[in-house]
Amino acid sequence: MTSHAIDVPLSALDDDRDPFAAVRAFAYKTYVIAELEVRKLKHDPTELVTRAVQPALWLLIFGEVFTQLHAIPTGNVRYLDFMAPGILAQSVLFVAIFYGISVIWERDLGTIHKLFVSPTPRAALVVGKALSAGVRSLSQVIIVYGLAVLLGVRVNWHPWALVGVAVAVLIGAACFATLSMIIAAIVKTRERFMGIGQVLTMPLFFASNAIYPLAIMPPWLHALARVNPLSYEVDALRDLMIVGGGSTFGLPVDFAALLASTTLLVMVASVVYPRIVA
Repeated sequence: MTSHAIDVPLSALDDDRDPFAAVRAFAYKTYVIAELEVRKLKHDPTELVTRAVQPALWLLIFGEVFTQLHAIPTGNVRYLDFMAPGILAQSVLFVAIFYGISVIWERDLGTIHKLFVSPTPRAALVVGKALSAGVRSLSQVIIVYGLAVLLGVRVNWHPWALVGVAVAVLIGAACFATLSMIIAAIVKTRERFMGIGQVLTMPLFFASNAIYPLAIMPPWLHALARVNPLSYEVDALRDLMIVGGGSTFGLPVDFAALLASTTLLVMVASVVYPRIVA
């Protein structure tokens, strides 16, 4: 597999006389890895369609029923409106958390060995793959927005709000994709990885503010939700995506928490990622 991005000579990016050459080289190599990963979608576009089933079921069944019951207090916002950003975050989580399975496949096919012998920094490999997971997750934005419009959710169509949603999805997906790569590097087999991935997704989802507000959680669950990166992604999406949604933590805190979590996980992944071939 080749990339058109590789046509630019790396020597032009690694000029020692330019103090920013190292930064540009890192960004370029990260882009190449991300571009290679995204191009894989051309070979299996059905993945984007099948990913639409789960958010549709949650919104059409769970969301509609609980909106009629008025069982969960959500202030002046309908429960379905309150829930829609949480289902978008859930869809992104499910796409990203199983991203590590592709790393194991690459090891079995020998592709990852070629990446490790290249001059590309390990961190660039991790960030590139994490960003590609974010790009894949953008399809979930289109799917959930489409379902939300059909169900009468009051969506905020302001251009900057849409940009903010895309950025939150990209960072959130990168965060959980990086966590997925760490797990893949540790367990090393598809069977173990799938088992751990399935164990992680539901606790991460339910220990967040995706389908109920923090205010009604018991203290122990509230504490878990406050350290769960998914809660900050949901909070940012709720403020940006829904008219009158509002933010519990504030958008600066939401994005700072997501960036801090992603940075920490990238640092860990850069260390453990090479162990997948050990």
